[in-house]
Amino acid sequence: MQENNLTLQVARAIKERRIDKYLHGRFGNFSRAMIQQIIKAGAAKVNGKIVKPSFKLSPGDKIELTLPQLPTKEILPEDIPLDIIYEDDDLIILNKPPDMIVHPARGNTHGTLVNALAHYCDNLSSGLGEFRPGIVHRLDRNTTGVMVVTKNDVAQWKVAKQFEHRTLQKTYLAVVHGTPDLTRDRINAPLGIHPRFREKYAVRPETGKEAVTFYEVLESFRGFSLLKLMPKTGRTHQIRVHCSYIKHPIVADDMYGGKLIYPWQLKDAQPTPTPEDPVISRCALHAHLITFKHPTTEKQVTFEAPLPKDIQALLDLLRIHRKQ
Repeated sequence: MQENNLTLQVARAIKERRIDKYLHGRFGNFSRAMIQQIIKAGAAKVNGKIVKPSFKLSPGDKIELTLPQLPTKEILPEDIPLDIIYEDDDLIILNKPPDMIVHPARGNTHGTLVNALAHYCDNLSSGLGEFRPGIVHRLDRNTTGVMVVTKNDVAQWKVAKQFEHRTLQKTYLAVVHGTPDLTRDRINAPLGIHPRFREKYAVRPETGKEAVTFYEVLESFRGFSLLKLMPKTGRTHQIRVHCSYIKHPIVADDMYGGKLIYPWQLKDAQPTPTPEDPVISRCALHAHLITFKHPTTEKQVTFEAPLPKDIQALLDLLRIHRKQ
């Protein structure tokens, strides 16, 4: 792999800034995680010394940096239907379907939302990270609902700042096992990577990052409930882990304790001789609403994604067979 050897001089205006954040700002094609790996590998020296990603820079510091050559890879446009809720010169607001990854990663180079956007729109912002044009936030593969896509870098910057400063509001709906004792509450439990399973996250009181979710019970049934969830922070898998943490995992979220539900179970009947499909085969979580300041008009806007058919079908059965 080819490498680029660079020397940078820290400007006078830069004070007490972490080197990983500084370099990510200078080299936006590299994700921050990749920048941190480069620093940990000893490929970034400050004033001749190897440093950690958390090292604080001072004016006049000399950085010697070796960057790997990024692979040249184009995003293949794919004619995948998109459910567009709203569109203007700055934004595309869409309703993401289940079983769709947001952007190419880890060998998933086809069938992503970015592939669909590349076919649909010629003008997208540079995005936050490598191969993510237009993307300013993500939803998990099997989470449905409202997403914001930006068409230019000014819009991207303004919307991303609102995510960073937590000035926008996101509202999710989820069907969970059981009903919380409190009809509304705050879950304040720091999250970090699971100590044994790297693909999972867990509550980590000592080492985790701040994670806060507000919830409200909208409807309760025998054995289940519909929750409205409003995350204050935006950690990976936050809502899923927090629901599991309070002993009410999301239905069908097998990674965090949720179970598949079959029609015969909701009807309190015996299993049918012919195997049935589960009522919902993916995590019953939906991004329902998002409210933020429009990047051009500066007015507060709210966009809503209606419930998908599978979650609606689950609620319909609960209302028929599990009313309290």
